[in-house]
Amino acid sequence: MIDSIKKIIKNYPNNEKIIIKGWIVSNRGNKKIRFINLNDGSTVKNIQIVFNELNFDLEEIEKWKIGSALEVQGIFKLTPNAKQNCEIEALSAKNIAPTDDNFPIQKQEINLETLREIPHVRHRTNIFRSIMLIRSTLAKEIHNFFESEGFLYVHTPIFTTNDGEGAGEGFVIKDDIKNGFFPKKTTLSVTGQLHGEAYAVGFKKIYTFGPTFRAEKSNTKRHAAEFWMIEPEVAFYTLKEDIDLADRMLRFVIKNTIEKHPDEFQFLDEKSNFKLLENLNKFLNNKLKVIEYSEAIEILSSASDKFVEKNIKFGIDLATEHEKYLVDEVFLSPVAIINYPKEFKAFYMYLNEDNKTVAAFDLLVPGVGELIGGSQREVDIDKLIQRIKYYNISQEEMQWYLDLRKFGDSGSAGFGLGFERLVMYVTGIENIRDSIPFPRTFGSIKM
Repeated sequence: MIDSIKKIIKNYPNNEKIIIKGWIVSNRGNKKIRFINLNDGSTVKNIQIVFNELNFDLEEIEKWKIGSALEVQGIFKLTPNAKQNCEIEALSAKNIAPTDDNFPIQKQEINLETLREIPHVRHRTNIFRSIMLIRSTLAKEIHNFFESEGFLYVHTPIFTTNDGEGAGEGFVIKDDIKNGFFPKKTTLSVTGQLHGEAYAVGFKKIYTFGPTFRAEKSNTKRHAAEFWMIEPEVAFYTLKEDIDLADRMLRFVIKNTIEKHPDEFQFLDEKSNFKLLENLNKFLNNKLKVIEYSEAIEILSSASDKFVEKNIKFGIDLATEHEKYLVDEVFLSPVAIINYPKEFKAFYMYLNEDNKTVAAFDLLVPGVGELIGGSQREVDIDKLIQRIKYYNISQEEMQWYLDLRKFGDSGSAGFGLGFERLVMYVTGIENIRDSIPFPRTFGSIKM
């Protein structure tokens, strides 16, 4: 049986015969002995293969290039006193798929911007190997959390006629009713929330986890045209219960992922000058603080000289610099800001009794700022119609959504978590293009 390098390093018995397959990361040595480091993608760690002159033509093995695929049979050896704690003494080896001189991943470190030009092979570097292994586990742990909480997993549409945000940022599939595939204007989905709300009325606790699309012509480090969203929705929930769900989910997912990837987190922590795990532990070890938007404005306005955006008053949408200040300098803990002004929030959010704010929250985390946004949903049809008109959304297209309020919808609450934002936070990378295998951004698409 061929085991993964991750399993071999942790569990394989000393002096046992072994078969391993993987790709060459480095090839060094002399005329008497050669050392090849092999990686199979199961861990950021490599395993060293030792070739001696008695069993191999070392001049031939010296020609084996980085990136080539090998199959090796050998004896597993524990080497606790060496730099690496184990190695394989090769008995036989086959270069299954050699690379040529154009293979772009070599010994020297390549900057992230250059690697973005070669998304088909960049995962064969240590940094992207670590990021993608962590990304995979984060996704699995999100499913594990909702499964443990009794949620229904709903696959919401990618094609839709509804703009959930009211921002007009959808990619239009075909805006030609006469000749188009669909009989009306259809876009790629910007959110699965509205369809999720429909299923919450009947299943009570549901979540979506799928691709979403935004046609924002933005080239910032935090925006992508295609990304994945996690969106739970729970019938009968209040804003307070919604915040608690978001907090519990994040702690569950982050804690379990750290435990499953000690080597990858060690690698990324060193890359961040040992700030990554410090920031994550600040979140895990500190209780979530909940404050009113109005309180946040008071705190920020008293320190306005610290910010680029100094005109801080009730009614502004907080910038990232404001959010980071609250988390990193004022409260030194995760923060949920609640009850935002209705003017810059989505139409579906519950209007509070003051008629000025909505029952919404943003969850801020150390080192990043906003990670999750959510709200309690409006159940009053008249108020919903007013908000739909305010955002110039077609009431006809949203009639099904309004009808939910007549068909047993007593209210729900939910939130949205951009999965790539979570990957950025947990891995410490600064650009969303490096959090997803094949990024799609304004003005750039590879493959």
